[in-house]
Amino acid sequence: MKQRWWYLQERYNTGGWSGIAESVRHALGDPQSSHPEASYLRWIALYDTLSSEDRSEIQRHIERLSYKPLISIVVPAYNTPADTFRQMIRSVQAQLYTNWELCIADDASPAAHVVEILKAFAKDDPRIKWVRRQSNGHISAASNSALELATGEFVALLDHDDILPEHALYHVALTLNAHPDAELIYSDEDKIDEDGRRYEPYFKPDYSYDQLLGQNVINHLGVYRLSTVKDIGGFTVGMEGSQDYDLVLRLVHSQHCSPDKIHHIPAVLYHWRQENGGTSFSQSQLERCVGLARDAINNQLAATTDGPKAIANPHVSAWHRIVWPLPSPQPLVSVIIPTRDRAQLVQQCVEGLLHRTAYDNLEIVIVDNESIEDETFGLFSELKQDPRVRIIRVEGAFNYSALNNEAARLASGEVLLLLNNDIDVMHEDWLREMVSLAMRSDVGAVGAKLYYADNRIQHAGVRLGAGYFNNGPGIAGHLGHLEGRTDTGYFGQLMLVRDVSAVTAACLAVRRDVYLQVDGLNETDLKVAFNDVDLCLRIREAGYRILWTPFAELYHFESVSRGSDLAPEKVKRFHSECQYMIDRWGSDLVNDPFYNPNFDNRAGDYQLAFPPRHRKPWLN
Repeated sequence: MKQRWWYLQERYNTGGWSGIAESVRHALGDPQSSHPEASYLRWIALYDTLSSEDRSEIQRHIERLSYKPLISIVVPAYNTPADTFRQMIRSVQAQLYTNWELCIADDASPAAHVVEILKAFAKDDPRIKWVRRQSNGHISAASNSALELATGEFVALLDHDDILPEHALYHVALTLNAHPDAELIYSDEDKIDEDGRRYEPYFKPDYSYDQLLGQNVINHLGVYRLSTVKDIGGFTVGMEGSQDYDLVLRLVHSQHCSPDKIHHIPAVLYHWRQENGGTSFSQSQLERCVGLARDAINNQLAATTDGPKAIANPHVSAWHRIVWPLPSPQPLVSVIIPTRDRAQLVQQCVEGLLHRTAYDNLEIVIVDNESIEDETFGLFSELKQDPRVRIIRVEGAFNYSALNNEAARLASGEVLLLLNNDIDVMHEDWLREMVSLAMRSDVGAVGAKLYYADNRIQHAGVRLGAGYFNNGPGIAGHLGHLEGRTDTGYFGQLMLVRDVSAVTAACLAVRRDVYLQVDGLNETDLKVAFNDVDLCLRIREAGYRILWTPFAELYHFESVSRGSDLAPEKVKRFHSECQYMIDRWGSDLVNDPFYNPNFDNRAGDYQLAFPPRHRKPWLN
């Protein structure tokens, strides 16, 4: 009964928790180990293992909560191995937050021990409620039977063989106190093997609608408002293997739910047991489950908008790509390319736009910043023969922000595409992809997947706070840097359309009205560096989303035309721009909502933080 079929791997049966102590001792014995498993076990021992003092503080914190909602834990069960079943139930009984009820539906299990175990636990604990179905209806019907037992304000979904850590419901209750209008809460998760050893944690980003359309990032632990679940009809019979995905898609598209009512808890609150031999429903019928998931996405897209369609993700077929429609007629795109000489780069860039891009309704605005070479002027004369190309001359020292702003004022397009002169086209559909996303009313800007000449990734979105500045947190850095073109990244981050806090202006699509609404790039304080990050943050501040897509791929020969920002004569300006970003954005730079606080901002992408960047809530 597993629903995260999109990245299925070899699984293992779990025999209990006996392996954890030895695992922790092994990890702590080699604190310098860079092996992901050893690093994670060390992280667990240091930051995710409760002491008696932690438990006492959590219980005191719970006593102080003004809102203590009843949480119904819904479990469909079928022929669960006895020891595994008991471990699941005991993990619920061990919850430090005690206002819960456990609602189990036995789906007519042939094995007699399932009912025997239920009877024994329910006799000793009145919070355990159960029902035995008269016939086997599979996971959706069984889940609905369990839902009928629920009386709490919220329901948490738990598989019959998985484990909740003892502080799971405490975190949920804490989140509900902060956000009593929540419709959906989800947490980070990991896996447990046959020895009870935890591994492969999924430290998730905050809610991203587009990433959810690509894969079920919500999944474990998912907590829903019961009245809404009932209002949208509970679980859909026939969606077995993708029933949780179908439920969350219907929820986020319902009138009850909006993005501000979806909350992510950056803590591992669910241990997902792995089965040996791939015997779960979604493993044994993977192709069917993928098809049902895609049907669920398309059902919701068809009901709410006109035209987008889910197809197989070309990189991992069990994931999804959404093809969004373009308005008719296609909006005019004004491609803005600042340059100072570098005729060969400009020629290559413009040739790719005019002859290797399958998008006809565009104009190219080349911003000439004091070019002096005859080769450049000869190229300009040639390019101006095409009515789609305009060249404007701007005098003065290089100011990337001012050059783009001047071109934006003169541009005619509904969409502006900020483009460096050292970009080269890789496939013809890239611009269509970017424009189709940029034209969505809730989207403010869109970034592309950029590569160096050797096909290693240069840009896959921007994460805030990366690296160092003056012995403190950095400003920003590119995600995916130096990864290979076919690398899927951390849980698919390099192959899925997703929300990010910022994207590079080396290739950035933005509707002209949005650009003007936020006053464009900051040409006073950020003449060269971080103007794109600042722009994106102001766009987000205005209520729009920033998307990055892997389906718009281009080469970017970074800074070929003007050299490094760290050249000696530019260090002073660079430091000034760094300081401006810190003064303007402050804590936002170290709290990127799409980069989990359990990751180290100072290290490479998705490396565990020692310690995490957030305090334990019971110590605040």
